[in-house]
Amino acid sequence: MFNRKIFLSLMLCLINLIYIYPQDKDTSGDNIESWIYEYAYVKGFKYDCTGNPTIIVNYGFSKISIENFNESFENPGLLEIKLGYTHESNNYKAENIINYEFTYFYTGNTSVNLTDNSSGNSDLKTDLWRFGFGQSLGYGYNLGQVAIIPYYNCSIDWSKLRMEDQPLNSGDENTIALFNQAFRFGNSEEGGIKFQFLPGISIDAGYERSVIFPRHIFWEWAGGVAVQAAGQWAIDNFVNRIFDSSPYAAPVVNFLFKNALSYGLFQLRHNEMNWPFNTAAPLAYDLFKFGLTFVL
Repeated sequence: MFNRKIFLSLMLCLINLIYIYPQDKDTSGDNIESWIYEYAYVKGFKYDCTGNPTIIVNYGFSKISIENFNESFENPGLLEIKLGYTHESNNYKAENIINYEFTYFYTGNTSVNLTDNSSGNSDLKTDLWRFGFGQSLGYGYNLGQVAIIPYYNCSIDWSKLRMEDQPLNSGDENTIALFNQAFRFGNSEEGGIKFQFLPGISIDAGYERSVIFPRHIFWEWAGGVAVQAAGQWAIDNFVNRIFDSSPYAAPVVNFLFKNALSYGLFQLRHNEMNWPFNTAAPLAYDLFKFGLTFVL
């Protein structure tokens, strides 16, 4: 008989082995230290909190949805702050290509009170506070005083939703009761571009998809993470090969492939929060954000 927990445990062990044991690679020559750093970077091992202190402030707007929910939500605004550490280094395989990493803690508010919408419509009004931990990774182009860095970001989140009014439909009321006035676990992924126009200052634009779980089922969640980790590992290895042949194409390919995988999986998770496992639908947020980064 199929044992789901044993299956998921084996998947997690497999992903762990994939990330621990490197493929054969020539490490001879003067670049061995650079290769060790690069390999750790590509595989996601680096979790460096010794880089430059960084503050990011974002503002934007969002859209809320739940599968099979009959009523509509008013689109809330977004305000958030991220505090963390940025590490940038030259990529040893290509001149003017930089490795980018930002590790952070964040908190933010997504609320109708942050918009100027005063239409008085009957859409449901919400106020959401959230916090969590995340990491942005990418490769960028160093153009002297200017840099362009496309990135991929993921985070784990804890959120508390407050409904300012309640659904009229009894089925919708029961659905929203799973989230209202309670802390819930979830995760988010984001794709964006940083435009550094002065040393230590950049303008950011990003699109984030966030899901909030009505309840956290660890094994199914871990299985979904394992599936996504396998996809990210395959992309990392593919991009690493591109660095060998066409290094200046690698930052764009990395950005497109990683965020395409993220978008596709989130489309599937909109119906089942822990796809590929049969689970309940989450509360989903689509967020468009613009911000300023200050690297100190």
